[in-house]
Amino acid sequence: MPANKFATALFFLTLFMTPAVSDVSESHSLVSPPSQSAPLDIQIVKGVVSPGSTASSLLAPYLPLKTIYAISRRSNDIFPLSRLRKGQPYKIFLQEGQLIGFEYRIDRENKLVIEKKNKQFSIQKAPLEYNVKTETISAVITSSLFEAVRKSGEEIELAWKLADIFAWDIDFIRDIRAGDRFQVLVEKKYHEGNLLGYGKVEAAFFTNKGRTFKAFLHEDSNGVQGYYDENGDSLQKAFLKAPLAFSRISSTFTLKRMHPLLKKYRPHPAIDYAAPIGTPVKSVGDGVIQRFGYSKSMGNFMVIRHCGGYTTRYYHMNKFARSMKRNRKIAQGEVIGYVGMTGYATGPHLCFRMIRNGNPVNPLTYKCPSGAPVSPREMDRFLARTEILFKKMIAAADPSKETAQS
Repeated sequence: MPANKFATALFFLTLFMTPAVSDVSESHSLVSPPSQSAPLDIQIVKGVVSPGSTASSLLAPYLPLKTIYAISRRSNDIFPLSRLRKGQPYKIFLQEGQLIGFEYRIDRENKLVIEKKNKQFSIQKAPLEYNVKTETISAVITSSLFEAVRKSGEEIELAWKLADIFAWDIDFIRDIRAGDRFQVLVEKKYHEGNLLGYGKVEAAFFTNKGRTFKAFLHEDSNGVQGYYDENGDSLQKAFLKAPLAFSRISSTFTLKRMHPLLKKYRPHPAIDYAAPIGTPVKSVGDGVIQRFGYSKSMGNFMVIRHCGGYTTRYYHMNKFARSMKRNRKIAQGEVIGYVGMTGYATGPHLCFRMIRNGNPVNPLTYKCPSGAPVSPREMDRFLARTEILFKKMIAAADPSKETAQS
């Protein structure tokens, strides 16, 4: 074999034999390793599905229609080829002008792999290979967390992650101010140079109204992960600050309010969160569904019983999440339904109420206890790792301090 042909063969053999692990950026083979004498002049045609394109239009230049239809029928149970979406990337693998493989990215996690082996086509769903890089991202908020994340060049998914981490201490509906800032050390997943999404947030700082909240990820000896401050105290509390991550308060807790429909003064021991129809509603704490259904005045409602004599109530929902039923256990932060305007409602919103031992509680002023801190036997390990993460955050904020902190 000429030297240049051998180099080409070695390149493609290396490319296609690469294992599918998270630290490898190249795609591993669609093709079984050929024999020494087999030609390895493999061409990869890359593209994205254009509007109106189908599997037939993509593959017709390389395969007879009857073969495409046969592949399509076999693919239905794995991923229907009729579900190809515009904008999604694909690859066509050719050898001596003959199609030997086809890849289509289904979503951020999986791809469809069609491979020709011994004159037969195999079809499977496989995980995308990606690189993981840990990066530090920071931004100053001018109007909203969403906008700050977007202006920093990141995706909205990162805003949701931050909101989930600090949900017990910061009400992202009413507490955010211009000038607030965040810094986050997060895993970013890349596939062929493109961002797939985010992994674990290792550490995060959030300055809100002049106070800085710190969060460090810790995994205990049982494999349970949670976020703690620099002293090892849990960020998690009995109840979230709000059942919606991003919205606005349209009506506050009061014992005398003019009802917008009934035109009478009535107590309103609740918080109304105005939000678009379909916005996810989360349970603010662990509990059990006590009642749910439909009421003429409250529309689609749910009552969740919690420990310590607490219940929370969620009114006017558009619909419930799947698998909701009476006596079902609910986890803190679990989506239980979606914002609507059922019952006596003048616009889409969630009416949220908290009751303790039969008495209404103002969710905006209630102070609830924290979860368990890092156990004493794990504190040394926690503090050692936290120190490393803290140095990374400080160095990223001011590179000149990297040496001083070492």
